[in-house]
Amino acid sequence: MNLKQLEYFIALAEELHFGRAAERLGMAQPPLSRQIKQVENDLGALLFNRGRNAVNLTQAGQRLYERGAALLAEFSDIKLEIRRIGQGAEGRLRIGFVGSATYGMLPNILKSFRAAYPEVSLSLIPMNNAQLQRALIRREIDVAIARPTLGDPEIVSRKLTEEPLVLAAPDTAIVPSGPIDLTQVAEQTFVLYPEYPRPSFADVVIQACRGVNVEVKRRVFTMDFQTAVALVSVGEGIALVPASVGAVRRNGVRYHEIANLAVRTGISVNHRIDEQGIHAHNFVILAQKVARRLV
Repeated sequence: MNLKQLEYFIALAEELHFGRAAERLGMAQPPLSRQIKQVENDLGALLFNRGRNAVNLTQAGQRLYERGAALLAEFSDIKLEIRRIGQGAEGRLRIGFVGSATYGMLPNILKSFRAAYPEVSLSLIPMNNAQLQRALIRREIDVAIARPTLGDPEIVSRKLTEEPLVLAAPDTAIVPSGPIDLTQVAEQTFVLYPEYPRPSFADVVIQACRGVNVEVKRRVFTMDFQTAVALVSVGEGIALVPASVGAVRRNGVRYHEIANLAVRTGISVNHRIDEQGIHAHNFVILAQKVARRLV
């Protein structure tokens, strides 16, 4: 017995009349009778008592109706669920992101996505760029919010925004007011992140400093920008961080514009070049819309 034959049986079990059941199914009565007989032969049980003026379910037929109706309802729910996932209305989206993105537009993107697709479950996983790249290639995440981008031939990267770097210094440090020339703090200890894998944002900072003839001699490495800012707050050194990070006040830290630094850092949304998932596609489109609106 297949699902189509089960549908025939359910129609007859509810109508208890071959003519009405056939009309309901949009078929002639003789083929319906043959299909029901085939089901009975396959199952080895009489499903209907056929009288001259009435059709009634047997005990076996009543049990098949109870179980079969539930099965068809479940199958209908499965088809609806799969259809909604295919349309992007339900399902799961796994998003990897660099921690500093939470200080920029990522919260706005996530709020907009949740509002547009409330039935889609989001898995949010903080990672550094190397982890994001590896996770995307291995299909452990669907999209990645990276800083500034992920350079890989298997990954499509779309820039969302750019921002300058600012100097994070202890609020007890004697630092001139106004924009800071990096040569004024060249002898300070620079807190760099992440420590590994390299190259990383730490190397972006080192190269940016070299571009203005500042060699970073005293270095302290840590794993992420949160720890870097925490170390700055207790006087362990200074750090260059994205301007969006500097927009959030933190006890013990004062942020300064940098006068002689043209290097900017960006945020991008990334996905595999062969990504076919509707959720990832919707997220990328929405992220770009939010970015354009905010910029």
